[in-house]
Amino acid sequence: MQRRLIIMRHAKSDWDADAQGDHDRPLSERGKREAPRVGKELARRGWVPERVLSSDARRARQTWKRVRKSFGDRVEATLVPSLYLGGVDELRQALGALPDAVGTAMAIGHNPGWEQALLRLTGEPVRMTTANAALLVADADTWAEAAARDGGWKLEAVLRPKEI
Repeated sequence: MQRRLIIMRHAKSDWDADAQGDHDRPLSERGKREAPRVGKELARRGWVPERVLSSDARRARQTWKRVRKSFGDRVEATLVPSLYLGGVDELRQALGALPDAVGTAMAIGHNPGWEQALLRLTGEPVRMTTANAALLVADADTWAEAAARDGGWKLEAVLRPKEI
């Protein structure tokens, strides 16, 4: 079965916000504008996730809230605390727990973990600035099998808000 994975970095956050700490930093006005644009482009390309795994950081949750408007209300999202500042190991664990009936999944998280994960999964260095979404495909019977592969994923595209 073909597995499709969208790895998205949260949209631009507001460094000047009066947040309790990094985990609670909200989106900036630019981030609030860019996230829906990426969602619309994903939907236009037919990349609508069946499941979403998101960091529980405020800016990641707010990114999902704005992206999901392009997908309708049927997409199930799970907050995964380990994806906050997590990398390939945390992503693999979260993906491995997905039901195998899911064909397309999305993971929303942070750098530097997402760039490192993309390098391990695809073998290609990918620069992931805020609100970028990398589209990956792999053939595998299970999510656990697909997630465990180093270099076994093909990078189809990288969506960047400035290029949409």
